[in-house]
Amino acid sequence: MRPVHELLATLVQPADTKLLLVVLDGLGGLPVPELGGLTELEAARLPNLNTLARASALGLIDPVLPGITPGSSAGHLALFGYEPLEWVIGRGVLEALGIGLTLEPGDVAVRGNFATVEYKGDAPVVRDRRAGRPATEHTARVCGRLQEAIPAVGDVRVIVRPVKEHRFAVVFRGPGLDERVADTDPQKEGVPPLPPRSLHEAAGKTAAVAAEFVDRAAAVLRDEPRTNFPLLRGFSSLPALPSFTKLYRLRAAAIAVYPMYRGLAALAGMEILPTPGESLADELAVLGERWADFDYFFVHVKATDSRGEDGNAAGKVAVLEEFDRYVPELLRLKPDVLAITGDHSTPSVLRSHSWHPVPLLLHSPWVRPDRDAAGFTEHACQRGSLGRMRAVHLMALMLAHGRRLEKFSA
Repeated sequence: MRPVHELLATLVQPADTKLLLVVLDGLGGLPVPELGGLTELEAARLPNLNTLARASALGLIDPVLPGITPGSSAGHLALFGYEPLEWVIGRGVLEALGIGLTLEPGDVAVRGNFATVEYKGDAPVVRDRRAGRPATEHTARVCGRLQEAIPAVGDVRVIVRPVKEHRFAVVFRGPGLDERVADTDPQKEGVPPLPPRSLHEAAGKTAAVAAEFVDRAAAVLRDEPRTNFPLLRGFSSLPALPSFTKLYRLRAAAIAVYPMYRGLAALAGMEILPTPGESLADELAVLGERWADFDYFFVHVKATDSRGEDGNAAGKVAVLEEFDRYVPELLRLKPDVLAITGDHSTPSVLRSHSWHPVPLLLHSPWVRPDRDAAGFTEHACQRGSLGRMRAVHLMALMLAHGRRLEKFSA
């Protein structure tokens, strides 16, 4: 079957409409005992979203396929109209691009977590995969130590840069590298870090370089009280992703605080708009200031996901309620199409991404509104007129409601 983005590219027509996609990262939830058996969306006081839901079309989306737990890149690519089963992009590339690193063909980029380990003899055991979420300024200092101590491994140049909190990016640049290396992050505490392991014979050199980097970095960081070990994830190289702006003939911009999401938007060809701070207010201020300059905006809200991963149900409720207070501000911009959804579900009871479908709200003058909807909740979206669909089809709906698609076939 023809990829969705290729079909849409043949049907796109110019229009003067404005499209706005708001991604509340990790939006969907599950019943939470301390919230009286309600999900975070059900427990939150959302008067503006609930009113908007009754003037919109609701549904559920599967970021990849039913039962598949998606990573953030897969979820976002699908929302942008790219088939996530075709375009698998590692987080290393996204982290590197998101902080402004320029990648070259053949580079292998890796996303890193500074972790806290406890040594039993010479064997490290992970005690905190995120090292207590240190301040980004602290991570920048630690990255500086590593960059000075490990400028290269053999004939491979090593580039180490801070990202945010406990996260950093490392780029290996040199001959004969291959991205097919397994993560060293065990994804849980109380166990040793995993060794870098080649997943293909062509990646043997990369795995060896990564192993030496980890050993040398651990030695350098042995005196750090918390950020004393690097965990590596998302070994990846630069893909040739078709340009979002050219496919859909849109002047597209992205507003995101976290580097990974800026990197993904940049990879798709969107313009990345800087924000003066990291709050939702800062992001939406930029949206208002630049509203006249673009046809399509992608606005990313990270805190819903962070609170879910921390198991903080009340915190996730608070983020949703904060966003709700800004909904009237979004509507005052008068977008012709407004979609509010997530890239995946992050139930706080699971403390992780999950396979559950994600609530979707689609607002436009051309929708058939779900006037009887109880509000913007998982249950209301389950009963919504949009039904349950794959996230890769959302872009077609947004373009259609923006009157930007011609008729298909005779």
